[in-house]
Amino acid sequence: MSTASPDTLQQRCQKIVTSPVLSPEQKRHFLALEAENNLPYPALTSEARLALEAGYICDMFEGHAPYKPRYVLPDYAAFLAKGSQWLELEGAQDLDDALSLLTILYHHVPSVTSMPVFLGHLDTLLQPYVRILTQDEVDNRIKRFWRYLDRTLPDAFVHANIGPADGPITRAILRADAELKQVSPNLTFIYDPAITPDDLLLEVAKNICECSKPHIANGPENDKIFTKNRFGVVSCYNSLPLAGGGSTLVRLNLKAIAEQSDGVEDFFTRSLPHYCQQQIAIIDARCDFLYQQSGFFENSFLVKEGLIEADRFVPMFGMYGLAEAVNVLCEKAGLSGRYGKDAQANALGYRISEQLAAFVENTPVKHGWQQRAMLHAQSGISSDIGTTPGARLPYGDEPDPISHLLAVAPHHQHYHAGISDILTLDETVKRNPQAVVQLCLGAFRAGMREFSANVAGNDLVRVTGYMVRLSDLEKYRAEGSRTNTTWLGDEAAHNTRILERQPRVISHEQQMRFS
Repeated sequence: MSTASPDTLQQRCQKIVTSPVLSPEQKRHFLALEAENNLPYPALTSEARLALEAGYICDMFEGHAPYKPRYVLPDYAAFLAKGSQWLELEGAQDLDDALSLLTILYHHVPSVTSMPVFLGHLDTLLQPYVRILTQDEVDNRIKRFWRYLDRTLPDAFVHANIGPADGPITRAILRADAELKQVSPNLTFIYDPAITPDDLLLEVAKNICECSKPHIANGPENDKIFTKNRFGVVSCYNSLPLAGGGSTLVRLNLKAIAEQSDGVEDFFTRSLPHYCQQQIAIIDARCDFLYQQSGFFENSFLVKEGLIEADRFVPMFGMYGLAEAVNVLCEKAGLSGRYGKDAQANALGYRISEQLAAFVENTPVKHGWQQRAMLHAQSGISSDIGTTPGARLPYGDEPDPISHLLAVAPHHQHYHAGISDILTLDETVKRNPQAVVQLCLGAFRAGMREFSANVAGNDLVRVTGYMVRLSDLEKYRAEGSRTNTTWLGDEAAHNTRILERQPRVISHEQQMRFS
């Protein structure tokens, strides 16, 4: 948290500008981060500062001076309808207009990555502009658009949504994504059993088999939280209010908190409540700077033109390392059970999620949608060592897919700002994509809000939530990468055991047990 000395800062900047694997644009981004992190940190209490410096809480390296929200979800439909005075643009008249306008606005949507993390509900946005175009004409335009997004926004946290309804744009996006197999944009399909036709969900499953995308979100469960169609899934499985977003994300290291606890009851009655309060203090301090000092909500044309609203931004109360916390607490209690493999250990994990949810629900924040933060099972960062993302099962020794999903499903009800797990399926599933459909529907019946899968043998895979091509990892250290997030995947592969997920075969007997 302390600012660097001039000599240290110069050395870090010199290392950036002389890097043989960074592009000029990537160097500029990292130099900007160095400048921001040389500023003073927002004022904290001594207890909150100690919790942050000691690693019990992590601020996700967002920067010392939060001058823009972490995640921004503009109302793109309003923009397409009326254009923008600030950008000197009229509203869209046809599909070519709509695609052109979106590509212009994307350039001006800020985020923690410096690129937009939300591209909108693209099929819903674009469908009204299709009009007399044939499916082939739509396909050609969407394929060019999809390639354009990857080449100009080469960042795996860039995220688009489609669904739950069917239509020419929906099908065109699925075809383009399966064919091009790009890292960007990441993609979520929002499923609603009352709207989504069976053959469309099967097509989504075929895409997962082909390129490990899209992620599937349970639309009705999200609608309960945000009201119907007033949310977006962005970056790594973050569910947030539309026309708003996420102001900041701070996360608890549950493993570290469990390790310094005297036992199970001490963890629940002393340690966890203490660090929850410190996390709220850090969230409030960061949001104070964003709302009261940065000038973002006073000066941004996105606010002035009604594309976002200050009171629809929510701070994200994150956590990670739940698996390790449970195992540490079991050891302290003399229990042999382990998270994901033992009912007693799993129940301890559910108790942690329940207590976190109750704390967030009952604790006001200074700046936030409905005056509350939102609980988020944070999906890990590349520098994590010895911890498992969110409430996921540890890598490398997972049970069969059904047992896996049933173990994590009870957590999902608590994490309104997003929670995820990643199943790794044997490539034999490509011969039976209907099995992926049944897994997804069974997971949703069990209470899951999100469903994701990697398929063994695919070059394109999910890391903690973002996508990376394995072929890019192989050559990154020698050649660098045009995609900004390849280095994160490379670091995560070495630090977090992400590639050790064991491919699992879906058997007919397992599906019967899940149905």
